[in-house]
Amino acid sequence: MPSTYLQSLQKEGFVVIPSLIPPSSKEFATLKQAATTATTNTRTGTWPYFRTVPKQFPPWPTNVPPPASEGGIWGVQHLLHPDMPGREEFAKFYFDERILSVVEELLGLDLAENDEKLVMELFNLLVAPETHDFALRWHRDDIPETASPDEEEKLLASKSPGGRQSHAQYNLALCDDASLIVVPGSHRRVRTETERNADPYENELPGQLVVELKAGDAVFYDSNILHRGVYKAKEEGGEESRLTLHGSVGIKETDGGEGDGSKKVRATAVLQHGVGAWVHRGDAAFGVGGRAEKMRANLVAMGTGEGVGYSLQG
Repeated sequence: MPSTYLQSLQKEGFVVIPSLIPPSSKEFATLKQAATTATTNTRTGTWPYFRTVPKQFPPWPTNVPPPASEGGIWGVQHLLHPDMPGREEFAKFYFDERILSVVEELLGLDLAENDEKLVMELFNLLVAPETHDFALRWHRDDIPETASPDEEEKLLASKSPGGRQSHAQYNLALCDDASLIVVPGSHRRVRTETERNADPYENELPGQLVVELKAGDAVFYDSNILHRGVYKAKEEGGEESRLTLHGSVGIKETDGGEGDGSKKVRATAVLQHGVGAWVHRGDAAFGVGGRAEKMRANLVAMGTGEGVGYSLQG
């Protein structure tokens, strides 16, 4: 029988896990401080990998736009990069068994197998823009909005054979967060005519739900779910109002997997962010246990990212 987490994910397209990291713990405080430092470094131009307002998808600009003109950044990329201050704390969290055990349940892995099936993928930080509110348009992560109903149906089926994806992704809030908006159940069907014809930034679609997270809560969600993000600007001179860890963990493909086509699609989704440019470096090893190195090796095997292109545009 599928677990409660998997049942919720398959039915609704997302599952919320309260207090995955207790907000009263020292671990939480250390992680939040590392995230705050990473955000400050990125806002001031010290850290060169970021997501900028008003762009939604990669490739990202190489310079941080002035906050007064567009709002600055809305994300910090590559928390596991060898040069990232606080990398050790981020790695402890990313490879924590509390996270990976949920991933294994959602991906239906056989825990008795000795071979490492999980793949290190992406680990980033979502933050509040400065001076300007910002919103992402309604989207599915790997299915273009231009897809016809027939194309959309085929893509949904190919990306979740047997009702399971080849990866799991999540948000963990270090501040209270109500930024993610989803349409429950939409990961299992094509868009309705109302959804297809709606403005990409429509404030309210029928049946939508705001995923409200308290600090320490996590939400795992199917990347095929129809969703968007709404980012409230931080108060000028105030503390960071959004620090949300955004991670994905994949499953290693085998000869009996979904085929070369799906492998290329997943490689594009991951490597388009530039992780392949540094994950193979000699100083990229983690000091948090052998499992992390096996997962990193599985990512190295995915490729460098040269010539993979981009999943979505805009």
